[in-house]
Order: sequence, then structure tokens, then C-alpha cells
Amino acid sequence: MNTSAPSLAVNAEGLVKAFGSHRAVDGIDLAVHPGEIFGVLGPNGAGKTTVLRMLATLLTIDAGQAEIFGYDVRRQSHQVRQLLGVTGQYASVDEKLTGRENLWMFARLQRISSAEARKIADRLLEQFGLTEAANRPLDQFSGGMRRRLDLAASLITRPPLIFLDEPTTGLDPRTRGQMWDTIRELVASGCTLLLTTQYLDEADQLADRIAVIDRGVKVAQGTPDELKSSVGNSTLQLRLTDPAALGTAVPVITRTTGAEPVLTPEVGALNVALADADRAAAILIALRDAGVSIASVSVRKPTLDEVFLAITGHEATTAEPDDTDELLELAR
Repeated sequence: MNTSAPSLAVNAEGLVKAFGSHRAVDGIDLAVHPGEIFGVLGPNGAGKTTVLRMLATLLTIDAGQAEIFGYDVRRQSHQVRQLLGVTGQYASVDEKLTGRENLWMFARLQRISSAEARKIADRLLEQFGLTEAANRPLDQFSGGMRRRLDLAASLITRPPLIFLDEPTTGLDPRTRGQMWDTIRELVASGCTLLLTTQYLDEADQLADRIAVIDRGVKVAQGTPDELKSSVGNSTLQLRLTDPAALGTAVPVITRTTGAEPVLTPEVGALNVALADADRAAAILIALRDAGVSIASVSVRKPTLDEVFLAITGHEATTAEPDDTDELLELAR
């Protein structure tokens, strides 16, 4: 039994998960401090869900090790499960039951008495703004209401650590904002959250620290500001009048800045990381002297989109298969 107070809510080193010859997760380290929102950012297929399922004891760890509040995920899985609340990408609720019945059922499955389960269900329905809809069947719930109910179900036993796997997938902007507020309230009440997302704005808004994962490998980690500063203090965005002029523009910019720009060739666009915004003028002059015509130009602070593009060479919204479910099918 763990008798000392651990310094980390999640401590994972060298996590590996393979499906056949494919390594969905390839040597990932994570260290999550109590009381923080830790974001795991990456496109579909990056390995985010696989990492969470290993940490939640839902998938075996092929190599590496992991602890939850000091308990070994492999050897002490029962203790680990008592410390976790897990909310998946799709609501794990019964369509035929009402919101109140769903929460009551989940509480009873955790061996809570019927009377106490009713009290917990009512408390959670009120906390998540679902009291008016409590007696409606789930097939009358909106997508946002379903996500809030699913999150409420993960809090029945008030776990100190919550895994949120793509919590706002498919939600409209207003409902996403409501979910963000709910997530912030959970942390304010003392929870620790490990959040996976493919939405860069979501990671920027919520996460205290972010691990960027791409193709099963952790490629960067830091606070949102640290990650942004890693690609420069400013970003110069250029769109050329003629996309075919990229071949001329790239070497000119590289000579002027000492680094290659990030390209979007289809539309003749370039992103140039700048340590100093004043360097933008030198780039524009050099392009003019080289006869490159510019359709539009802007200078602004870098976003996580630029960070991801600079680190991985592709956008975070790259469409790939779901990182666990399809691989499981391939492995069968």
C-alpha cells in the first residue's frame, strides 16, 4: 500500500503500446502535478486515447511504467481505479433511461445504497444544470447535455483525478464554452484533470501544461506560452500573389532569417517565425527585391496552430483513423 504522499498525480515513463507491428504509443513520458489541468494535444491517430486507456487500466502496458498517486498501474490496478473518473469521447449512457435514472444506475453499480444514489444523482444534476431535464429520456438530450451527464457520471465517487478524452468533440461553440467552465470549476474544487484534445484553442484555454503527441511520440511539452515562444516571439504570415513563386520566396526568406518558413503550398502561404517583429520589414524588402509579389501580410503573436505545424510539419486537424479502436480491429 502507498503510505507516503506522492508528488505526482500521474507519473508515466516510457509507455509503449503496440497493435501488431504498429506502435500506437512509442515511449511516452508524462508527469502530471496535483491540482493542474494537463493537456495531451494531437490529431486523431496520434495515440492520445491509447495513453489514457493504459493509464486507466483499460489497456495493458506493453513496456514502460506508470503510477497514479503513487500506485502502480499494472500491479495495483484496483487501487488505481478507485482514484479515477474517466469520461470517454462518446457518452456512456443508456438511451432508454432518464438522466436521473442513468446517474442512479451508475451509483448503484459502484455499490452505493439506493437512497444515497438518489441524493448523489440529484446533486450532480443540479451541479451540471440538468435538473429541468432530469426526467427526460436520453434520446431527448442535446449533444451538450449528454456530454455534461457523462462527465457527471464520472464524478459520482468524487475521484481526485479525472481523465477527459476529447470532452467537447461534436459540440457547438456555445456548448463547448459551457463545458470549459465546468472543467475549470472541477479544478477549482480540488480535482486534477488529464485532458486529451485535438482542438488547439481548447488546450490553449484550459491547460496549465501541454504535451504535444504526434504518431505515438511526445514531440514537445510546456506551458502554452512556452510552446508559443519556442517558434518565435512573433509570426509573419504571407500569402503570395502567385503560389508558383514559393520556389523563389523560400530561399530569400531563409537567407534573411536563417530559418526556413513553414509552407501551405496549395494557397501560396508562408508562416515565418520571428525572434523580433522588426525583422518583418527586412523580409518584405528582400522579397520585393527578388520580384516576389505579396497578396497579403500580417504580423501577430504565434498560436498553438503554428507551434504544432512547426514541430510536426502538418496541422493538428490532420484526419487519421481513431487511434485505438481501428487498431484493435486490425490486430484481431
